[in-house]
Amino acid sequence: MIVVHPSPNAPHLHSFKSSITEDATPIHRTTMDLLLKEVQGLFEQQLRVESLLALSKKLQSEFKERLQSSTQCMLPSHNYTLPSGKEHGTYLALEVGGSTLRVALVDLQGRASSRQSLRIRRIATSTIDNRVRGLRGLAFFDWIAEKIGEMLSADKEACDYMQLEEPIPMGIAWSFPIDQTSIRSGNILGMGKGFHCSIYKGSDLGDLIAQACQRLNLNIRLDAIVNDSSAAVLSRAYVDPSTRLAVILGTGINAAIHLPVSSLHDSKFGLRQFPTTIETTHVLVNTELSMFGKRAFPTTRWDDHLNAHHILPDYQPLEYLLAGGYMGEIVRLIIVEATETAGLFDGKLPAALSIPFSLETRTLATFEADTYPNLTPSCRYFQNEYNLPVPPTPAEMRFIRQVVLSISRRSQGYFTAAIHALSSLLHDLDDGSLQNGLDHICIGCDGSVINKYPGYMERSQALLNELVRADQSGQKRVVLESAGESAVLGAGVAAAMANASE
Repeated sequence: MIVVHPSPNAPHLHSFKSSITEDATPIHRTTMDLLLKEVQGLFEQQLRVESLLALSKKLQSEFKERLQSSTQCMLPSHNYTLPSGKEHGTYLALEVGGSTLRVALVDLQGRASSRQSLRIRRIATSTIDNRVRGLRGLAFFDWIAEKIGEMLSADKEACDYMQLEEPIPMGIAWSFPIDQTSIRSGNILGMGKGFHCSIYKGSDLGDLIAQACQRLNLNIRLDAIVNDSSAAVLSRAYVDPSTRLAVILGTGINAAIHLPVSSLHDSKFGLRQFPTTIETTHVLVNTELSMFGKRAFPTTRWDDHLNAHHILPDYQPLEYLLAGGYMGEIVRLIIVEATETAGLFDGKLPAALSIPFSLETRTLATFEADTYPNLTPSCRYFQNEYNLPVPPTPAEMRFIRQVVLSISRRSQGYFTAAIHALSSLLHDLDDGSLQNGLDHICIGCDGSVINKYPGYMERSQALLNELVRADQSGQKRVVLESAGESAVLGAGVAAAMANASE
């Protein structure tokens, strides 16, 4: 990885020792002002427009390389077309994640409808706790079927529909590894995260869910399986025909993009049989965006420490630098160093902050949103949340807030560089049909960071506008649009599209 030097007079990043590196070498003490100046230099000096464009170009090279070779990134889905906006009906939609199951009825009214074109009519959320993860064998899928039945029984129209011979069509957003063999089938590759039903590794997901529903006399047919980023594209494209890609930015990061089939190497498609009932000139590609950036993005000593101590070092380099699951840990590592070397908290680290990953993104958001001169609201929250014996001083609070701002600004800058790289890839690979007749490209955005972190999307959009203007490559205006509830809505749209193609 590249190491950033803030100035010729700054200490070398790897010669400046701290106990966070578990090195016993004595260190020179500093002040909070000097450490903050160094933090700001390290995290913000790459955020100039020309620097971000350079990072974008490096990412574009990685994208094109992995479109031809990688078995882990740039993976073609079984979604070849985007929704026409004419799909109609009510569809059952499932979102199955590591900690939550959501079951919904999704109504599609048509893009031209005077009413809301795409909406969730009813939704039920269930926690996937350790008890549920511990269900063995088919019991986990029986539990899913049970939750489907409970939600449907609460909806009169759905109850009436279930009495008919025609099964209820369903789409599922499945967030675990799967070897998808068609739009409606795929073999489970494992689930991890404490799930005991992984004994069914290699079994077809569609069959497992269909059989579980049959055991409860639920007349349901699985028509589509999608991942979260593809679902985001489909849900936004149903409403806005200028949508060509989508990004999920919350705890982690991923993106999907609609590209010509010819832009991917033939080996990416294996032995799959392309459907004959729809056009297959293009395909939605799951980028696995988190895995990019190791050769492109500069790091600091705190990033290097996080990566070195991660259970999967170097596995998702972009995610470690900007996603919500890691922003708080970078701030925490700086707080640890400031306590040891700059007298923060009088040199006594609060016990709660000694635990890795204990500083959550919501805490950073509290600091970010606090504009009071003495930061009284965030001080009160911080003291209560982390059991501080005494409130931090105003100077300590200002130091922590400025660190938070530096980390969040870098996240926004690197995120924007990645989005610019993806939109540039779309522009470069356009065969004349991807952007035909459009004056802009819409990017659907979902996830807690992009949609809820204070000012994140607005600042990212402003910076993206600057990059597009400065690039002068001729690419169209790029607009970030919220795509909330995209997994559930996208699963419903995918099911509608599968029905329409039959």
